Amino acid sequence: MYLLGYDIGSSSVKASLVNAETGKCVASAFYPKTEAEIIAVHPGWAEQHPEMWWDNLKRTTEAVMAESGVKKDEISAIGISYQMHGLVCVDKNQRVLRPAIIWCDSRAVPYGEKAFQALGDELCLSHLLNSPGNFTASKLAWVKDNEPEVYAQIDKIMLPGDYIAMKMTGEICTTVSGLSEGMFWDFQHNEVARFLMNYYGFDASLIPPVRPTFSEQGRVTAVAAAELGLKEGIPVTYRAGDQPNNALSLNVFNPGEIASTAGTSGVVYGVNGAVNYDPKSRVNTFAHVNHTVEQTRLGVLLCINGTGILNSWIKRTVVPEGISYAAMNDLAAQAPIGSAGISILPFGNGAERMLQNRETGCSIHGINFNIHTRNHIIRAAQEGIVFSFRYGIDIMKGMGMDVCKIHAGHANMFLSSVFRDTLAGVTGAIIELYDTDGSVGAAKGAGMGAGIYRDNHEAFATLEKLAVIEPKEADRAAYEEAYQRWLSCMK
Repeated sequence: MYLLGYDIGSSSVKASLVNAETGKCVASAFYPKTEAEIIAVHPGWAEQHPEMWWDNLKRTTEAVMAESGVKKDEISAIGISYQMHGLVCVDKNQRVLRPAIIWCDSRAVPYGEKAFQALGDELCLSHLLNSPGNFTASKLAWVKDNEPEVYAQIDKIMLPGDYIAMKMTGEICTTVSGLSEGMFWDFQHNEVARFLMNYYGFDASLIPPVRPTFSEQGRVTAVAAAELGLKEGIPVTYRAGDQPNNALSLNVFNPGEIASTAGTSGVVYGVNGAVNYDPKSRVNTFAHVNHTVEQTRLGVLLCINGTGILNSWIKRTVVPEGISYAAMNDLAAQAPIGSAGISILPFGNGAERMLQNRETGCSIHGINFNIHTRNHIIRAAQEGIVFSFRYGIDIMKGMGMDVCKIHAGHANMFLSSVFRDTLAGVTGAIIELYDTDGSVGAAKGAGMGAGIYRDNHEAFATLEKLAVIEPKEADRAAYEEAYQRWLSCMK
């Protein structure tokens, strides 16, 4: 018995096949092998063709089935993780009407800001737990205003994961978690946010039927089975956005549990057990995968755009050509805590939600030409990223969240001992590293939705812990001094 999980990213589509009994991944693949195209017709725009996701998903499916040797009738359930906040529009024949407006597209920012001002911060924050911002609802408002001929043909709007599920099953549905990430969910009334729908002039019929995150959400059709090389009738039993799914992958389900990633962007995602929000809307709050009316489970999301992208910029422009990330990490470790006085603000990848949507840019402070080397700069970049995490974690603590243990995958920035030790040292949190990824998590989520696993404890009983990093008390003062100096550069 096997479980098939997909992770629909903006760079690639990944698939993993998991043995349901052992919990082990038996095959993984991703396509394309080079980063997928993002269409940017104008500055600040970012679109992708949903059909491209489907084509890449077919290739990944073919690859994992060939690699594993698993027979198609041995697959029991399918789970889907997807890039959040995107907008897919289809007509009554399930035909895509325009390219998807994806998560990093910023054209709808003025629409969200205008709605926030018109409706009022108290109404928006207490019901949506966020500003309407640049999320899916505001993107739809842009389409309505700028492409009325497209808007008039829309039968249903979807998130990227909803689209993939539709292609597999022929059914269009969504989840509370998905609606909350698009700013369509009213947490006070536990229903679609009618006040925002009315403000934007959206018809309620545009919203698909709502299904539980862990449930049967349709079965693979004969047409889809033929395209994918799978058996007709396999149930799709789980879907979630990539950040809630990443938390699930790390077995983060309950209040006080924290998940983190540090790829191109950096994320700290904590579970809150009470309906709460940041009054300045510097972090985002969505329904977690296990949120219900009876059990409040909200994912509080801190996102820093300029995370790994700063580290990759350092690799491209500061270190000699051919130096690997592993070698860069070794060079960073040769510099002292605090980088001998250099502080780097890592905000050079657009407006930062954490900074109330300000676009401050990246800046480097304190360079002394007589003492500093590239080692200091590499370390300062990694420390600056960690310090931005600390800044956001303090916001989360202000919401009543306790951040004492952080779960992360052993990947990207978490491969760096400097990054890990700095994060533990400046937050006081224990860092636990695990061997998992989003597509494996989606597969296990499918097992939960299909009832193959009783609960998350059974689903993630085999999750392999690779390392534990504890704060070093002897270094706490040095980290705090470096952080306070970095913080002074923010003013």
